[in-house]
Amino acid sequence: MTSRVITLGEIMLRLKSPGVERFFQSPILEATFGGGEGNVALSLANFGLDSAFVTALPANPLADACIRFLRGYGVDTSLIARQGERMGIYFLEAGANQRASNVVYDRAHASISTAKPSDFDWDAIFDGAGWFHITGITPAISETAAELSLKAVQEAQARGVTVSCDYNFRKKLWQYGKTAPEVMGELVKYVDVGIANEEDCQKSLGVKLEDADVDHAVTSGDLDTARYEALAQKMFATFPNLKYQAITLRESFSASHNGWSACLYNGSEFFLSRRYDITDIIDRVGGGDSFAAGLIYGLHTGMADEDALNFAVAASCLKHSILGDVNLATVSEVKRLAGGDASGRVQR
Repeated sequence: MTSRVITLGEIMLRLKSPGVERFFQSPILEATFGGGEGNVALSLANFGLDSAFVTALPANPLADACIRFLRGYGVDTSLIARQGERMGIYFLEAGANQRASNVVYDRAHASISTAKPSDFDWDAIFDGAGWFHITGITPAISETAAELSLKAVQEAQARGVTVSCDYNFRKKLWQYGKTAPEVMGELVKYVDVGIANEEDCQKSLGVKLEDADVDHAVTSGDLDTARYEALAQKMFATFPNLKYQAITLRESFSASHNGWSACLYNGSEFFLSRRYDITDIIDRVGGGDSFAAGLIYGLHTGMADEDALNFAVAASCLKHSILGDVNLATVSEVKRLAGGDASGRVQR
């Protein structure tokens, strides 16, 4: 039986304008919940794994509703600390065609931002755990959250738990006086599986190639996979503790049309996934989290490295067709797509 997976981070109230409307074009906001590590826990529970989410939430009806939401998908919420002032909020205006999506955060003083390492029972958290996942979002929230994140990966490593981290650079969050590389450089020393997009290695960790312009690659759609192999190798050289480095390769032609693939390096072999041309995107928020969950699922259940990579990319491809932060695609649907069936034909 596969051991349980633990994730730690912030989950927020998500308030989205309907469809592709601008903010308050109509006096409605659609309410649900989402956030990096919570999205991963939800995806893994949806895939059938024993999944638990660790966070801090206030004792109020909004947080109660969030916990019901998590439980509704099978996530273990028993490790959540009920404390602090408030739940964070993020507002989402979905883009379309050449108009980009826009996110507005309202998460200052959220419960997770003031939670201390001593607020959690680490023996209880890692009891029966085989995998722990965190992102670069949580350490960006506050100095206290950074201390909590570092303690969590240290406690996981001390117990022999595999640690994955999506480096997730969020420029709007790093406001408390420390830079992302200062904080993340220490945290990633305890990571086994690193996950990044085109810019995260550079902006979260300061690891870059002298001849690579990541921003140019993102905006132009000109992805040179040889550069990414070199970047993964440099990540291994910088952090010799790494066992895997995955890099997602998104080609942003417009808000509605992306190319999507990824690569994976295990220290000796470099794998490049199948590429998907995703048109008419429904919701790309949570796409990276669905990739992380797919990779964790594949590696944690014993798939070969290349198969785990292709499972992760297919899972994330399907997430782009699903409204909300959470990937609701099933394992069989992901495997069907990863196996080459991209027809979208009715399944009868």
